This record gives sequence, structure tokens and C-alpha cells, in this order.
Amino acid sequence: MDGSKRVQSAFGRGVGRICAVAAGRTSAQMAAQVCAGVRQTPTIELRLDWLKSDQERASFLRWLKKNRPRNATFIATCRRRAGGGKFRGSVSAELRWLSLARGAGCVWSDLEIESTRSLTSARLAACELPRVLLSHHDFRRTPPLSRISESRRSLAADAIKVAAQARTIADSVRLMRLPLTPKNSHGNCVAVPMGEVGLPARILALREGSALAYAPIDEQTAPGQVSLNELKNLYRAHQLNGSTRVFGVIGDPIAHSLSPLLHNTGFIAAKLNAVYLPFLVKKLRDFLQAACDFGIRGFSVTLPHKTAILKYLEECHPLAEKIGAVNTVTVPPNGSLFGCNTDYVGVLRSLEKRLNLAKSRVLILGAGGSARAVAVALTHAGAAVAICSRRSHAAQALAKAVDGAAMPRSALRHQVFDAIVNATPVGMHPHVAISPLTASELNCRIVMDLIYHPQQTQLLKLAARQGIATISGVEMFLAQGIAQWEMWTKRRAPTAAMRRAVLRTLDGELSRQAAR
Repeated sequence: MDGSKRVQSAFGRGVGRICAVAAGRTSAQMAAQVCAGVRQTPTIELRLDWLKSDQERASFLRWLKKNRPRNATFIATCRRRAGGGKFRGSVSAELRWLSLARGAGCVWSDLEIESTRSLTSARLAACELPRVLLSHHDFRRTPPLSRISESRRSLAADAIKVAAQARTIADSVRLMRLPLTPKNSHGNCVAVPMGEVGLPARILALREGSALAYAPIDEQTAPGQVSLNELKNLYRAHQLNGSTRVFGVIGDPIAHSLSPLLHNTGFIAAKLNAVYLPFLVKKLRDFLQAACDFGIRGFSVTLPHKTAILKYLEECHPLAEKIGAVNTVTVPPNGSLFGCNTDYVGVLRSLEKRLNLAKSRVLILGAGGSARAVAVALTHAGAAVAICSRRSHAAQALAKAVDGAAMPRSALRHQVFDAIVNATPVGMHPHVAISPLTASELNCRIVMDLIYHPQQTQLLKLAARQGIATISGVEMFLAQGIAQWEMWTKRRAPTAAMRRAVLRTLDGELSRQAAR
């Protein structure tokens, strides 16, 4: 679009539209972050307000003037506390630092709208600032957007940035599409949906014409940010366009999910123009109403929506219908929803290697969507299934559906099973110290936990101490996710690369936990 071309000329092309945020407490920290940032992108925002004193600000600007990397674009920000920053000085002091930043080589200054309320365009011009990016930050909600655009015109700012908390998915769509509105379609508009709900729109904002997308080099400076490395190398935000196929995972919570890592690694390895995003979805209807705005072609479904999604489907695979839960939805061009379930694939592949399922007795903990998938899969394989859940009525209903038995927890110490499968979220990150069962209740040969984050849950640790074989949920996670990937792309998945990426991340987290 024409606006996109103007944006590129103002802030850079391609990866230059990803703005790395340097925010250190000392001049040395800032300098180190700048050096790290320019290895990833030529556009750097300098959060001068994060520096702990005027002495550190002056020291850093001296360093920048002497060592400024060539072909880099610097945006100076000295945001006052009234605008959501850390600078405790006056508006005049802020303007002074932005002017000094210009002398150090910054070609843009980010000036928050709160600081301009007492300024005229004539006084602003007299300050000899770099080009002005007028910014509005609202950390509580998404405000009416039309009035903010008018502020830009009254002060003759060169560009405008709106960063606001997206409390709903609809909020995030409004922000994401702000650069496409008639008042901003000429370019030089930056849209930044904040918060976890706004994260997918934040990643897609460049595709919708936003001049920049921000990512921290080190420490987060706003809610909902993804790291510079992830924004550039995992989500490839600067490469997304109108032809990009968009997929995602919906759930609550969702921040722990490794599905974006799994699927995006596959897209990168296969050189596909596609991206997979994490959607925090509290109300299923809200997401489905916005799916068209995001251009969704398919999505994974996790807790707590695996059963609720059924009533929104136009078609459902017979096995998923029997399971009564869906973890995979395909969205054809006409916008209809087709649901299926790949959870059962991971369960069977994991347990068939260890057990003759046709002659096995298996206890399933839980009676939700994942538990139903496990129960149906194991019953089809010939196993005798028992269901234990804190919701006794749900356990009885699931047991009846698969010709199994409902079992109260009080009976577990006196029962023996070939395998126990945990299909509850108990023990999932961040509540990693909790186990759904005690050691005395693990009377079995194998314990499998569907949780994959962490890879070794407290339940699996208890089992291992008793000499019981364990199966991590990562095996099921990989199998079901790869099945989804192949269903959506109609290609053979690059499984080695996808597995390697997930295991490397999980091993890294384990090492960090051990270091603590």
C-alpha cells in the first residue's frame, strides 16, 4: 500500500521496521544493548528515561556521539512518569535531553502527548528536536483513537504512535488496524497493542501498515512485548504480508505454550509464508468474531475451550465428535470451521511403545477435553479404562461414554494399574511444585503426564523415585502438534527441526531452574 512505502522511507525498510528497545540503568548497559540491538535491526529506540541519573544520560550520549553505528536509525525517548516512563524531570528537562540526543545522532524523538499539552507547534519547533514521533500511552485501556490522530495535526508532528492496553481481542484489532484508517493511511503511524491479549495484533501490526514494531533487547519496557529475537527470527514480523497464512493457539492461560515455537520452527524450516500466534482467549465468541480480521486459517485449541468449541463448528470429524473435544480447527476460505482431534495420536504413539494396550488397565486422571481424548483412544486400542476426577459426576459421565469405570480417589491406594495418565493441568508451569497424586497412589508400571511445561513434572519425579517408568507430555505434544502442522500445510513436517527446537527450550529452562 502507499502508506507502507512512506513508512519504509521514514523508518527504514524490511527488518528496519522492527525497533529494538535499549533500556539500561547505566551508560555501559545502554551501550552494550545498542551494540547487541544493531546486530539484529538498524532501528533502535533509546529509553533515556531508564538511565538512573542525568550523569548517566550525559555519559551515554557522549558514547553514542563517538561510537554511533553507521546506517542505524536512533529514536530518543525520555518519557516522563506522567506518560508512563521513568523520568522525574520537567517537560523542559525532557525537551532538553531530546535536543541533546539530536546532537548525538538521533534523528527521531518520541514525545509523549502529556508533555505537549502546554506546547504550541511554534515552541516545539524552537526546541530543535529531531523529527517528532508523538506518542500516546494508555496502560489501562484502549481509548477512543480518533482524537489522538487529531493531536498529531495540531502539533504538526511527523508521525504518531498509539500504545494502549488491549483488554479484549476487539481492542487489539482496533489498534492493529489504526494505520489503515483514512486519517492515518498515508503512513507514519505506529500501532502498539499492549498486554498479553494484544500480543498477536502486536506481531501482525507491521502487516497492517504500522511504521514500527517494538521489541526489547534485554528487559521488557511495556506489557505484552516479545523479545527482539522472537519478533524477528521466530515470528518474522517484518516479513509478514497479505499472503501470509495465519494460524494460532487459543487458551487461557496461554503464555506457557510452546506451540508457537513448534509450528513457526516448522514454517521456517519448510520456507513457508505462514505464522502461528498465541491468543489469550477468555471468551471463545470474542476470538471467533475477530478471526476474520486476523486472517486465521487454522488454530489449535487448548484449555478451557476444547469442548466449548464444538457448538461453533460447521463440521466435525467423527472421532472428535465421539471424544467430545476438539484440539484442531481448520478454517477454509469461506470462513467455516472444521474440527478434529489429534491429541489421541500422541497418547497412542507414546504408550504403544511400552505396553500391549489391548491387555492393559489404565487410570486416567481428569474428565475434561484432554481426558476424553485419552479415554477414547485407549478404549479403541482395547485397554480397560478407569476415570478419576475431583468432579465425580464428570468422571461417571466419561466412564459411561467409554464403557469404563469411575473411581474415587480414596480407592487409588488399593488399586494396581499398568499405566496412569495425568490429563489435568495440575503441575503445569508456573505451579511446578504440585502433583495431582501422592507417591502412595502410584501403583503402576508407567506414569504419563500430558503436561509438557515443565518437561519433568512433580508427578513424574515422584514416579521416577519409586522406580516407575515415566513418559513426559512432550512426546504427546510433539505428535499432536506435528499432526496439526501437516493437516494445515498438506506437507510432510520437518519433524527433526521441530523436535530439536522444543527440546532445546525445555532443556534450557531445566538448566535455569537448577541454577536457581
